Amino acid sequence: MTNFSELNISESTLRSLKRMGFEEATPIQEGTVRFAMEGRDIIGQAQTGTGKTAAFGIPLIERIDPKNPSIQALIIAPTRELAIQVSEELYKIGYDKRVKLLSVYGGQDIGRQIRALKNKPQIIVGTPGRIIDHINRRTLKLDSVQTLVLDEADEMLNMGFIDDINAILENVPEERQTLLFSATMPPAIRKIATNFMKNPEEVKIKSKEMTVENIDQYFVKSQEREKFDILTRLINVHQPELAIVFGRTKRRVDELAQALSIRGYLAEGIHGDLSQAKRMSVLRQFKENKIDILVATDVAARGLDISGVTHVYNFDIPQDPESYVHRIGRTGRAGKSGLAVTFVTPREMGYLRIVEETTKKRMTPLRPPTESEALVGQQQVAMENLIEIVQANDLGDYRILANQLLDDHDAVDIVAAAIKYMTKEPDDTPVTITEERPLPMRKTSSGGRGGRSGDSRGRRDYGRGGSRTGGRREGGRKDGRREGGRREGGERRRSPRRRED
Repeated sequence: MTNFSELNISESTLRSLKRMGFEEATPIQEGTVRFAMEGRDIIGQAQTGTGKTAAFGIPLIERIDPKNPSIQALIIAPTRELAIQVSEELYKIGYDKRVKLLSVYGGQDIGRQIRALKNKPQIIVGTPGRIIDHINRRTLKLDSVQTLVLDEADEMLNMGFIDDINAILENVPEERQTLLFSATMPPAIRKIATNFMKNPEEVKIKSKEMTVENIDQYFVKSQEREKFDILTRLINVHQPELAIVFGRTKRRVDELAQALSIRGYLAEGIHGDLSQAKRMSVLRQFKENKIDILVATDVAARGLDISGVTHVYNFDIPQDPESYVHRIGRTGRAGKSGLAVTFVTPREMGYLRIVEETTKKRMTPLRPPTESEALVGQQQVAMENLIEIVQANDLGDYRILANQLLDDHDAVDIVAAAIKYMTKEPDDTPVTITEERPLPMRKTSSGGRGGRSGDSRGRRDYGRGGSRTGGRREGGRKDGRREGGRREGGERRRSPRRRED
């Protein structure tokens, strides 16, 4: 790998990168920075989690003139979460240069944004709908933009933003540098590149680097009604430090988060119907390890950069392989290993085959643990906790109480009672999970109908674990309306535009 000091970057930016812990450039960063520093337009094909924010952020910050109060750079992102994430990283990269930055997105008071725009930010990060609102209100003037970034362009296309993007591009100067990043390159994205970019240099991450090689991928074949109990037993065995559970609809997310809370897990849900304040609160709790399990829809989780996720559970298999890659890419980051488990009903096995053909990796069949095996996992956690307490050697007066107990009871019985007390035993409290219809049957690329009547692959037991889970949560809304321009059932939205507010 290349060291950032070899990429002709200014001392102020190098100091910021060092403070952020960056030393060596990832492949997407090396290729993008080299060409972008020469003023070239860039098409970058890379998944979330490959370091693409710094890839476009470094040359963007380098071009900013801190003495010029005009808006010099515009970054367009598909979701408010990604806009916030990009803003935070750009702020860190441009800290020593004292670059002024503002993020604008739906769900936030537009009056506050208008007032903030009067403070002369030099970089704007925003979602398409809100940027268009400001353009129409004439509160956002883009005639001085030197650098334009389209982040996750394919997702903006999926969410119905293509007309907004074209309208924004018509409002920025023709003489500019354009950087476009996308996990896939459908024709509509190629058309943007043809119409609005000048001889772009392509920086593409090799497929091997895009297929998340460091993630152990399993699937569980089960009936819809069995999935939740299997999920809880897997969680008890794996003991994830931080886990994300993906559901297909907002109703599904609400019901899963509520059901997990009823069963004693620290779980919260996130989807597009939650207020912005609630969504940010949930994400903050998850990042601070105050909750162990985040339940999310695809769109709500798109662009989230959360470190430390050890397990991803696809409670519902996604309809398209790209969503699958984005989902499991939440774990296994920064060279660390991760584990992903996908639940598949018998009628949805064709989707599993399509995902495997896309990622070039076969998933391993996973035998669900029994209740007794799940209990063993919880007992092991209790034993480990007891050992940690003993090794801390901070028992003080408790030793006096222990000697009193030993006068009247057997030592083994006392230890067994402690383990039993600390063990989270399986909970069969009734919960409500509305059954979802399976995805429609699909043909695989080899022409066969989706659905394996059986699977001859060898079965493997259920993986590894981390730390304990437990806790409660409030209930959420239960509806199945659209989110973020994509039908929650997986169908693409057909109307050309989506509004965020």
